[in-house]
Amino acid sequence: MIDEIDRIAADATTRAEAAATLEDWRALDVELNGKKSTLGGFKRRLGELDPDERRTVGAALNRAQEQVRAALAARRAELDAAARHAQLAAERLDLTELRPPHQAGHLHLVTQTMERLEDVFVGMGFTVAEGPEVEDDWHNFTALNLPAHHPARDMQDTFFVELGELGDVVMRTHTSPVQIRVMETEPPPIYSVMPGRVYRQETADATHLAVFHQIEGLVVDRGITFAHLAGTIDTFTKAYFGEGFSSRLRPSYFPFTEPSAEFDIQRPDGSWLELGGCGMVNPNVLRNCGLDPEEWSGFAFGFGLDRLAGMRHGVPDLREIMSVDIRFLAQF
Repeated sequence: MIDEIDRIAADATTRAEAAATLEDWRALDVELNGKKSTLGGFKRRLGELDPDERRTVGAALNRAQEQVRAALAARRAELDAAARHAQLAAERLDLTELRPPHQAGHLHLVTQTMERLEDVFVGMGFTVAEGPEVEDDWHNFTALNLPAHHPARDMQDTFFVELGELGDVVMRTHTSPVQIRVMETEPPPIYSVMPGRVYRQETADATHLAVFHQIEGLVVDRGITFAHLAGTIDTFTKAYFGEGFSSRLRPSYFPFTEPSAEFDIQRPDGSWLELGGCGMVNPNVLRNCGLDPEEWSGFAFGFGLDRLAGMRHGVPDLREIMSVDIRFLAQF
């Protein structure tokens, strides 16, 4: 009987080691370890033996069952490891892998627009300046000729940050605070553009976003006139849009410029599109930055990058520009 038990155990061990899949292993586990298993049948025959033989055969049976269970456990570990390896291989992400050029990622539409505009203005002799997106009241409002309770503050729905006194810290509502910081830290002459992200508490729709992008320009020098502003706007229009485009200025109002204007561009088909605002830097703004308006004069202009990118590429809804839909982003 012991020889038979050893033979059955050896055969079961070989079969366990040969299990090809987890499904095969489960079926074999039931067959070899279940109540109806061949080795299990020997337990029922132990009662037919005398006490001494029962002990000897029982010990051999226990060794055989342990041998089979060990073989099954070892094979299960191997199959689990193989399954895990296959899963990891299927879910593998090779971050060093280079995709073909036609499948590679690229800069976002707004970033492309921003960098192209920077290149245009750098080619015109401007530098590029940046500033913080979380601003204090002085740089975002007061220094720009928007003192407390000025009605023009109501034109901008502001996100306030809970730092310091109530209303002292805001998410910047325009990139104009960078102009103030440049004038406070750099002596004239100043020829600089300020691109960046801005925040306003607005409901997003086809033409408005709560988080959007602007680019502003600032020139401060001796003898700067409105004619220089008009010439700069027209030069930029032709450099960015092409020779078939032209520009015009319309009277407007901004507290930080005087006189102020809106500037439009004319498409080759003759239609006009409003692009942004501009004007001569208000003398109060120059004084707030420590500059003498009797010695220095300047102009500033600004417009929305998202709207410009949408107009240039025929995107009718600005919300699409902030989309993460790869079908939209892949077009640009």
